[in-house]
Amino acid sequence: MRICKITNLTFLIFIALLFRFSIFGTCARDGKHWRQGRAASLSVFEVKENGHGGEGHTDDTKAFEAACKGESSTVMVPSGCVLLVGAISFSGPTCQANIIFQIDGKIMAATSSGAWKSDLLQWIKFTQLKGITISGKGTIDGQGSFWWNTSPTYDPTARDSTSISDNSEISTGPRSKNSGTKPTALRFYGSTDVTVTGITIQNSPQTHLKFDDCTNVQVSNFAASSPSDGPNTDGIHLQNSRGVVIYSTTLACGDDCVSVQTGCSNIYIHNVNCGPGHGISIGGLGKDNTKACVSNITVRDVKIQNTLTGVRIKTWQGGSGSVQQVMFANIQVSEVETPIMIDQYYCDKSKCNNQTSAVAVSDINYINIQGTYTVQSVYLACSNSLPCTSVSLSNIQLKSVQENHHLEEPFCWEAYGQLKTATVPPISCLQTGKPSKAGTLSDIDSC
Repeated sequence: MRICKITNLTFLIFIALLFRFSIFGTCARDGKHWRQGRAASLSVFEVKENGHGGEGHTDDTKAFEAACKGESSTVMVPSGCVLLVGAISFSGPTCQANIIFQIDGKIMAATSSGAWKSDLLQWIKFTQLKGITISGKGTIDGQGSFWWNTSPTYDPTARDSTSISDNSEISTGPRSKNSGTKPTALRFYGSTDVTVTGITIQNSPQTHLKFDDCTNVQVSNFAASSPSDGPNTDGIHLQNSRGVVIYSTTLACGDDCVSVQTGCSNIYIHNVNCGPGHGISIGGLGKDNTKACVSNITVRDVKIQNTLTGVRIKTWQGGSGSVQQVMFANIQVSEVETPIMIDQYYCDKSKCNNQTSAVAVSDINYINIQGTYTVQSVYLACSNSLPCTSVSLSNIQLKSVQENHHLEEPFCWEAYGQLKTATVPPISCLQTGKPSKAGTLSDIDSC
């Protein structure tokens, strides 16, 4: 009998870390046992292989959820182990501070209705934790093709199958009354000092990695991997979060590589590869006449290829609040439809009503953005009532992928700022100075 285990004894932890690749080998899920204990500062997490064969057959949700209860604990999924889990939640009252999930094996999303019940907003959720780390060389597989291809509706009477094989045809599964409701793979809510490093999330049903109301977040050496037609599969989604650093990361998905939403400030994104996808976006902000506040966002030293947009700010008509102090610098684009975009008329419906109020956009700086585009180099569509102000561009060198072929010229509407250098193509539509006739932010709307 081969044993894959995590132990709470310091000596055995050292041995496990030193030799785990040769000791653990493969770890079949059929008939495995999980054990948790508590000693010193580490939880016990043990998986035994009993020789029943194949992987991916047994629901491990309850056992995995119970693995985090030790104070300052480390929970390991060793290389070769494959866990099958449904909707699962780790919360502050249950999990102590400074917990580490070391994922070197694979975690797969269950596709049975019983594994999800009515919780379709997120798959693996971490709530109100302090000092949470997800690290390792492993993979978290959301099995998104099931969700993308079936346009599901929730059916509580569907057969509850908690056992599937990796190659079997799935005939039952989670169902949602709202076909747009699909779970985020990993969601962190209300947590501080969060680290995600090394892991890959692939084929998420919807967003791969989401941070909501979090502080002091670091994401590095992370990969999101989904096909370009995976619906709403954002790579990293930030909302109401502060002090976030994202770097040395590769994001391939069917929506925004990084999405920065309302309530975000002090965000630093650098050395990221983006594509396919929709680019790196701030917004959409102000939907349904809401107030949105975003400030101090830096995106630099980024490569973006084969995406809908490069760096984008998008807001809905009717919103309020502001986006300010944003810098996009050292951006290399390749075959991007529109590399530079501000769209204050954003609408993802067939039709949206015209409204006068808007989320103010100001102090936006584009520096050293170079590469190729396929449709239009620059698109700055700002509000009639609240134009974009203090927009600066320097060292913009964007060329059509089709040499000597006339594509759409740069477009500006109610966009005011400064061209600090000559640009390719010439962006003559940007207006200098400040707008003479425009609304201003009221005290109630300011951030």
